[in-house]
Amino acid sequence: MHSLVINCGSSSLKFALIKASTNETILEGVAEPLGSDYAKIVVKYHGEKFEESLVEVDHFGAAKKMFTYLQEFGLSGKIDAVGHRVVHGAEYFKSSVLIDQATLDAIERCNPLAPLHNPANLIGIKAAMEVLPNHPHVAVFDTAFHQSMPEKAYLYGLPMEIYRKYNVRRYGFHGTSHRFITEQAAIRLNKPMDELNIISAHLGNGASIAAVKDGKSVDTSMGLTPLEGLVMGTRSGSIDPGLFKYLEKNLNYSIDEIDQFLNKESGLLGLSELSNDCRQLQEHAQKGHRQAALALEIFSYRIAKQIAAYLVPLERLDALVFTGGIGENSSYVRKQVIDSLAFMRYELNEEENLRCFGGYEGTIATSPVFGDILVVCTDEEGMIARDTLDILQNAELKEA
Repeated sequence: MHSLVINCGSSSLKFALIKASTNETILEGVAEPLGSDYAKIVVKYHGEKFEESLVEVDHFGAAKKMFTYLQEFGLSGKIDAVGHRVVHGAEYFKSSVLIDQATLDAIERCNPLAPLHNPANLIGIKAAMEVLPNHPHVAVFDTAFHQSMPEKAYLYGLPMEIYRKYNVRRYGFHGTSHRFITEQAAIRLNKPMDELNIISAHLGNGASIAAVKDGKSVDTSMGLTPLEGLVMGTRSGSIDPGLFKYLEKNLNYSIDEIDQFLNKESGLLGLSELSNDCRQLQEHAQKGHRQAALALEIFSYRIAKQIAAYLVPLERLDALVFTGGIGENSSYVRKQVIDSLAFMRYELNEEENLRCFGGYEGTIATSPVFGDILVVCTDEEGMIARDTLDILQNAELKEA
């Protein structure tokens, strides 16, 4: 069986055809920047790359061109179902679901909680449903894995009315990745999921940490939006909310300017005044660039501080797992984080830490009290594909 996975952004449509039995990506591609005169589609198939400009530069045009490529390569008939990444499911969705009109309506009601993501996700779903109207479509939510968090973890210290009326609470993101890492950790540690306690550190341009107790998320660093939590590539992470009034009153910033400032101009980019790319910052730091080194030090310190905080809800730790683009590839950041966790008595294997790069996985440190530190490559697309086909098979069983 094959699943077509679609990840739609405000100006992009990414897609991959994945074979369920082997988790092999048969074909993948991206159409971007949609809405512009120079929008194009790039497709990779059998080691070859195909690229062309789009005549219809919106999401519907991109979806049609995607399907044209699938037809040309004789792959359209292999699609059994379509899986869609949806960023925000609020409290409506605790797991992946088959898409119907009620699902679309609920996703749309989440738009105020993720105005940059959910509207684009919806456009992608509708475009794909128009191109593939006879296929089942499944929504897989970034927030769903964290719906197991208790009230003490997800409620803000705000009047309860704002939660009851407007759903303002902590939701968390990267749930598909954290769920995949939890399953992989259980396999590698040979431990039942319902007995597994781990800290999953998904570190990339966007970064979050999840505390997983007995196989379920009990806390996570992102909140109502993906801005809360760690310092990230261009996002500030958690800040004093009083900054909003200060910027507005003293620097005449508008709400939109503050949003741009915190989401696009801060984090590693703002601190280093060089780049949000961890690889470039490491290179400059090793050459003596003070701000590059400081940016990475702050990044690593906040990660270590969050990891230490999650010992409170977990009580016992079986493993700490690094994943995501930085977590999987940066021995520099991993070492800084581990050095900051000296009280946890981790013994770093320097050689193994350096080896874990470019797809290599392994155990890079051990502690007599807090278990191993693992590097595991995440696979969000694979999880979406698996969820999609699982839901399809369950629906078929109900009909039988």
